[in-house]
Parts: sequence; structure tokens; C-alpha cells
Amino acid sequence: MSSSGSHAGRPKSWVAVSVIFVGFTLGGVALCIGPNWPLVIAGAVIIAVGGLLALVVDIMSDVVLAAERRN
Repeated sequence: MSSSGSHAGRPKSWVAVSVIFVGFTLGGVALCIGPNWPLVIAGAVIIAVGGLLALVVDIMSDVVLAAERRN
């Protein structure tokens, strides 16, 4: 089941994106404050978990291709 005619995506997909975003933010902040390597690794692990979650919820089925343009 994909979103119908919009680029909004499904709530499950946004959860996966949010998890990835949290991991990216944690890793980025950890690099800036030290670098604090345990937090960088934790961020990388969270990103990997978000990636697996994205695969499980089939995030790529949310892509809606635009109709071909007619001249």
C-alpha cells in the first residue's frame, strides 16, 4: 500500500526516517563535542537500525512517479 498521489509517505516510513535522523544528529553532535567516539558509534548503530526499519516497512514503495509530460 503506497500513498495515493502525494509525496507525503506513510506514518511508518516517517518513523523510520525519524530514527535515522536521530542517529545522524547524535553522531554529528558527538563528532563536534570531542569527538566522543562511543556516541559516534551509538549514532551509527541507530542509523543502521533505522535503515533496517526502513527496509521492513518498505519505504521505497512510498515513491510516487510523476506522470509523463505531454508536449
